[in-house]
Amino acid sequence: MGLAQVFSRASAGVEAPEVIVEIHLGGGLPKTSIVGLPETAVRESRDRVKAALLNARFEFPQSNVTISLTPADLPKEGSRFDLPIALGILAASQQIPDKKLKTCEFIGELSLSGTLNPVRGILPAALQCHQAKRVLVLPTANAGEAGLVRGNRHLHAAHLMDVIAWITGREPLPSVKEPPQINQPAVADLGDVYGQFRARRALEIAAAGGHNLLLTGSPGTGKTMLASRLPGILPLMQDSEAIEVAAIASISRSGLDISRWRQRPFRAPHHTASAIALVGGGSLPMPGEISLAHQGVLFLDELPEFSRHVLEVMREPLESGRIVISRARRRETYPARFQLVAAMNP
Repeated sequence: MGLAQVFSRASAGVEAPEVIVEIHLGGGLPKTSIVGLPETAVRESRDRVKAALLNARFEFPQSNVTISLTPADLPKEGSRFDLPIALGILAASQQIPDKKLKTCEFIGELSLSGTLNPVRGILPAALQCHQAKRVLVLPTANAGEAGLVRGNRHLHAAHLMDVIAWITGREPLPSVKEPPQINQPAVADLGDVYGQFRARRALEIAAAGGHNLLLTGSPGTGKTMLASRLPGILPLMQDSEAIEVAAIASISRSGLDISRWRQRPFRAPHHTASAIALVGGGSLPMPGEISLAHQGVLFLDELPEFSRHVLEVMREPLESGRIVISRARRRETYPARFQLVAAMNP
């Protein structure tokens, strides 16, 4: 018999609600079950965790193992709970002490060899863990992303054994460091454009007032070239704006590129993009192009080629600066305050 608790974070849009991973070892035939609305990737974690523990020369309990993810009514997705589940099993079976588990949070995917793999949505988790005054232990591959949170005390590890050595007091874990300050991101420069005086003047007015813009001209006259240079003359983002933009990129499928920190986004979807690709959606709502362009520029080339339905769904986000995606199981709100730049032939 044994019981252990480990703190972690789920992913719910740009939020990261706290999740308590509870492990109970009971009598009966050997069995491992996960409860608390786990998705497929979460249910598969029992196999990854078992292989990782055995390859790390630990004993997997030969008992009825019940893993509860609290709150039970919050859907859990992804492989981020592998590390807290593994540590909870070791603590419940008294193979490691549980003192540090009470003051820290853990996120990470385990490979079968015990290596910690990166996960999506680390930035919102690191931010809310810092606000809760806890230390977050995360994979080394996510350390740069977590370092964007100013004043953090988070730690990173490359392997399960590194985390266990830190818990048992044998070796320290390296701290997450803040990235170097970037004063001026490298973007396409409007100063490289020769001529086009009327179009350049229009871009300057749009940048100064936050206006939307329509460029009309024959093919090859430089509409796309001019539009791609609008982010370069927009004001540098404040810390709160940069964190908000980075959090949206962190939960997206493409992930966050640290080299583009503080750089205003420029998104240019193809005219065959669907309404869901543009505004976001899916069974588990993900941000679309308008949210990925938050605080930046959304460029629609060949505007008349976009379907009427796709253009109509942008009506409300353009007015409110946000998009509410409602599905049967989830309802998420993503920010979508962007400048719309469109181009078309005469």
